[in-house]
Amino acid sequence: MKKALFILLILVVALMPIMAQGTKEAASEDDYKLVLRMSHVFAPNEQLTKSLEIVINNIKDRTNGAIEIQHYPQSQLAVYKDGVEQVARGADFISVEDPSYLGDYVADFNALVGPMLYKSFDEYEYMIQTDLVKGMLKELEDKHRIKVLALDYIFGFRNMKTNKLITTPADLKGMKIRTPGSQLFIDTINAMGATATPLGFAETLSAVQQGVVDGLEGTMDAYGSNGSAEVAKNMALTQHFLGTCGVYINADVFNRIPAKYQTIIQEEFTAGAKHMIGEISNNYEATKARLEAKGNKFNEVDSAAFAKTVDVVYANMKGVTPGIYQILQNELAKMPK
Repeated sequence: MKKALFILLILVVALMPIMAQGTKEAASEDDYKLVLRMSHVFAPNEQLTKSLEIVINNIKDRTNGAIEIQHYPQSQLAVYKDGVEQVARGADFISVEDPSYLGDYVADFNALVGPMLYKSFDEYEYMIQTDLVKGMLKELEDKHRIKVLALDYIFGFRNMKTNKLITTPADLKGMKIRTPGSQLFIDTINAMGATATPLGFAETLSAVQQGVVDGLEGTMDAYGSNGSAEVAKNMALTQHFLGTCGVYINADVFNRIPAKYQTIIQEEFTAGAKHMIGEISNNYEATKARLEAKGNKFNEVDSAAFAKTVDVVYANMKGVTPGIYQILQNELAKMPK
């Protein structure tokens, strides 16, 4: 009997740390609190900002305040390359940026959102569900600890906004066009015939007014909400990029979040992208009509001529899988009609 009691005592002592750990984990889930900061360049009245505001409110409500996302639009915190770098370094931070900035980590992301690749939102939505892109996402997470919560916060096709009528690449010769700091954007605008001039958006409108640059490029939603229609009265419908943002968080930060909250976060960011696409699609014609009523003009362009100019962008992409443009085209060819 004494021997049995002694063995039982040893087992209890041995199991105490495990039992305590289990209790600690259960308590930590109940008491869990995480504050994340989220940053991007979009203005408060642009649809991306509005859609993300719904997402973060839903997450806070569904987690009973356990997950709080502090929202910093319009470049209040790190954006572009610096924002993604915050994520890669493990900060409690969510970066919302064009997927081309992921190209610094996995080069094929540059091609994924390359110029003149998509003709519809649906084509891009199809592409990001392919095994090809899933492989890119896995590499990004495994090697660089960047987890992608969404890739399809689509805000529309990007077009040229100037005070000069643009219909062919020759019309852009000698013009300085503001771009974000993404190398993909810079290379594309240069290839199209203009001189790319990277600027933060906070500086852009005054730069157009003062003649530092001759125009900028962006979407219908931005044209109708961020003030660019006041300084550049003509939009040439080049559709040279599909404007989209991804939502990125550090994988280790995400993995430390209790599983039930991870599920809520993922569900809400997925739903937010769908909401945004619906709003952008539904509001396009109304925004265009409102701007036309204010004297802004819109014109079609020689799309084939512009498409030809950007072949060199794909040819000169560094570090991408050889033949990546054709690989992407082959994937699109599989899309059900």
